[in-house]
Amino acid sequence: MAIYLGNSGGVELKRDSITNWLETQLDPADVNVSRKRFSVDFSSGSLITGDQIEISTVDGTNLELVSGHNYPDGRWYAHIDEAGGIRLYQTFELAITGGIANALDLVEPSTSKDVQIRTRNSQFRSVARIKSFEITTERETVDLTQCGDQFRRQYEAGLISGQGNLECLWEHSAGLCEPDGVTTNCEFPAYLARLVIRIQQGADFIGRFFIYKGSVQENSVWYEADCVVTNVAVTVPATDFVETNIQFVTSGPFALKQGKPPSYLLQEDGALLLQEDGSGIVLEYGG
Repeated sequence: MAIYLGNSGGVELKRDSITNWLETQLDPADVNVSRKRFSVDFSSGSLITGDQIEISTVDGTNLELVSGHNYPDGRWYAHIDEAGGIRLYQTFELAITGGIANALDLVEPSTSKDVQIRTRNSQFRSVARIKSFEITTERETVDLTQCGDQFRRQYEAGLISGQGNLECLWEHSAGLCEPDGVTTNCEFPAYLARLVIRIQQGADFIGRFFIYKGSVQENSVWYEADCVVTNVAVTVPATDFVETNIQFVTSGPFALKQGKPPSYLLQEDGALLLQEDGSGIVLEYGG
């Protein structure tokens, strides 16, 4: 009989994308070319460092923001500073690190432009610094006596919901983690703390909670669910590690899966190779 230790598990999250555009006006004065930085009205309340954002002009004219980019729209990773200013980067790792050196060069628009911005996150990343996690599922009974036959057959077994929490060592600085022996970028608990106070986009994410995460040749077991962060508590002892407890509930489809988690075909720069509909190309492991 196989017995598993907790170090065989882990958590991955995918930042949720929004379909509704956030609209604003980008003025020439909003762009600081020497600092490679620009600002918009809503950045401090809606965008989080590491978000992949799509920026486009409303009227279809050239965006006039990133140097050498002569198109009406573009997609980059964003770093948001304390004042809500935005710098753009080619990769998630560079956006998390921030700084001027690796930021994309900007140009000052020739005139004020109406632009729209939305997040387009599409990749699962491991969450670093997790001590333990707990996830609970429950089936709620529903009174269907007043409902029609078709609706009753659909929900007579009840509704499945879940909740859980993550115990983590606090981490907000940039860095790398190495799941499965492959160096890659990862999320930190500070992202979830920022997520719970995000105003316009909400506090949702898509999570994979691995009870056992095997190698490419092994089957894994994990819960997968749409989640909403409901509470974040940070404990700051005088002589011990700073820790955080992150609580969440599920908000959509909920599944317990077994097998090999999907992997995506990447380009040389780490970006997803996309299909025509904008989704990633899923690779299936061989048996």
